[in-house]
Amino acid sequence: MSTADAARPGSRLARRVVRRVVLRARARQGYSRVRASFWPLLQAAAAAGAAYLLAGWVFGHAQPFFASIAAWACLGFSFDRDLRKIAEVAFGVTVGLAVGDLVVRLIGSGWWQLSTVLVVAAVVARFVDRGAVLAAQAGTQAIVIVGLPSLTGGPFGRAADAMVGGAVALAFALLTPTDPRRRLRTLGTVATTALATVVEQAATAARGADEDGLEAALVRARAADPALHEFLDRVHSASEQARVTVNRVHREELRRLENQAVLVERAMRSVRVLVRRAPYGLQHASATERGVLADLLDRYAAGVRQLASAIETGQDAVAARGTLTEVARDADPHEAAADWGIQSLVLLLRSPVVDVLEAAGAAPDAARAALHEL
Repeated sequence: MSTADAARPGSRLARRVVRRVVLRARARQGYSRVRASFWPLLQAAAAAGAAYLLAGWVFGHAQPFFASIAAWACLGFSFDRDLRKIAEVAFGVTVGLAVGDLVVRLIGSGWWQLSTVLVVAAVVARFVDRGAVLAAQAGTQAIVIVGLPSLTGGPFGRAADAMVGGAVALAFALLTPTDPRRRLRTLGTVATTALATVVEQAATAARGADEDGLEAALVRARAADPALHEFLDRVHSASEQARVTVNRVHREELRRLENQAVLVERAMRSVRVLVRRAPYGLQHASATERGVLADLLDRYAAGVRQLASAIETGQDAVAARGTLTEVARDADPHEAAADWGIQSLVLLLRSPVVDVLEAAGAAPDAARAALHEL
């Protein structure tokens, strides 16, 4: 038996093992996706059925399936339901059906009629709102209407069905709200930890007067923008939804998270300015003076990490307030160093320290009062 023949059974066995591992991994991932979306899927299916029943009862339509389409398209399979997006989808479906019905009634159906319907529906949608979802849904439903030109329930019967479906979807979203705090805490932890990482990297680079390290910290700060903006956008949307949904018990924490998102994003912008100015500020500083600045940055980063931990658990950031209050008291440019470059960098640090101190729960006046007077 040749060496290649002897190796084949082992190779086939290895391939079978790999295939089995891959299949099991995909099965676990599929099960995880189904479990995560099962409850919103049931809600969307129930809303589609309710919309079909309600549209038939209200308008007397024999087959109001566009009511179900609208409800299903609006709710989807995710717990992250934005009321604005639901309204955009509902309105987009209704506009597309109404425009399609009108154009088909006036000029019939065909390839050029389809193009005309698309243009008119998209123009109307873009005129009404800036949302891309609205225009996409309007165009899609207009195409469906041209493909199904038979009118049911009058010239705007299908648009009326879609209105019912959208209204049912909004009612389901309002009456069955989800708890957004877990997702927002995760986003807040990621964003706040990104700030701490940038400051730590800047501290290490400042201690060694490492310009490449400072440039790397600046790049990392810029790369954190998507996480910061997602945190800010999601928490703002959740706060708006909490004002109108039946579930209002989390409004206080959502308001706190929204304030923290604004302040952490503001602190990151200030830190970016500090890191960008650091190569010039460190030019003539001694190793001791650089060490003073680096120690302040490290202590500030420790406070930011304590804030991230508090956001993750939803607890009061009392430890972060204590750490950051001490940093604010020691952020005195005149005491830090005699070199004007280090003094300017310490001065730049004062603003993000106050921002994160406020994010940790300190009142604005108390956060500013913690700073050593200049």
